[in-house]
Amino acid sequence: MQAIIGLFLTIAVLFIVLTILLSFVPLGLWISALAAGVKIGIFNLIGMRLRRVPPNKIVNPLIKAVKAGLEVGVDKLEAHYLAGGNVDRVINALIAAQRAEIPLSFERAAAIDLAGRNVLEAVQMSVNPKVIETPIVAAVAKDGIEVKAKARVTVRANIDRLVGGAGEETIIARVGEGIVTTVGSADSHKSVLENPDSISQTVLNKGLDAGTAFEILSIDIADVDVGRNIGAQLQTDQAEADKRIAQARAEERRAMAVAREQEMKAMVQEMKAKVIEAEAEVPKAMSEALRQGKIGVMDYYNMRNIIADTQMRDSISKLGQKESGADKQDKSR
Repeated sequence: MQAIIGLFLTIAVLFIVLTILLSFVPLGLWISALAAGVKIGIFNLIGMRLRRVPPNKIVNPLIKAVKAGLEVGVDKLEAHYLAGGNVDRVINALIAAQRAEIPLSFERAAAIDLAGRNVLEAVQMSVNPKVIETPIVAAVAKDGIEVKAKARVTVRANIDRLVGGAGEETIIARVGEGIVTTVGSADSHKSVLENPDSISQTVLNKGLDAGTAFEILSIDIADVDVGRNIGAQLQTDQAEADKRIAQARAEERRAMAVAREQEMKAMVQEMKAKVIEAEAEVPKAMSEALRQGKIGVMDYYNMRNIIADTQMRDSISKLGQKESGADKQDKSR
């Protein structure tokens, strides 16, 4: 009985050890590699486990590479994986480039992948060019009319410039700049509307793909519309600004005139006050002269008659001015 129990325990331990060993050693993956003609040792797979590299991430792309006729070493694939690259995408890109007869080495593909670009998409774009549509670009011709244009740029990936080359945003910005320059140099917006190809030809001749990761194949103007009359609007704004400046200056002159008028009124009031003050001194002086005998009573009465005569004449002149003013009003009515 004890022998039977010992046998079962031994079988259980062996089964557990075998399970752990098979989970650590990718035996099935090694058999698949041998069946595909890929020469890779079992100890290499165990080493990948120890280096924390999933063997399937290396072996499966390696099988595809061998079947496609590519010569790629296991160490290069493993190094690329450890550097943070996508091994499967790089192998797919190399296979696509080989089928399209595009010269692309593993080192170049790995560098493009590590630079953050999709190397497989770049190879596909080299075979099938991509169309980039720019947003609506507004520009003003010399006659002041706004022209709105939208372009479609057909580009092909330049694999040699994918590392360090500018992206699609630069292409869109340069094309927009070229549209603004071309429309701005046109004498009339009508010439742009009549011949929109002049925009694409001028922009294409500028070599806008220099320093970018793409090669521009064509630039086509998809839509051209007439916008606002910017020249007239600017003239209107300038006239409004001139009017406001003139109004401000007129207001300044009016304020100065009012201040001057107030100053003159103050001076007149001051002079009237002095006259009243002087007139108040006249009776005192006359009474003093009478006491001292410098003037007589008849002299005083003669002076009073002269003053009364002067006041009467002033009243008559003011009455005549009022009547003449009333006559003028009647005539105007």
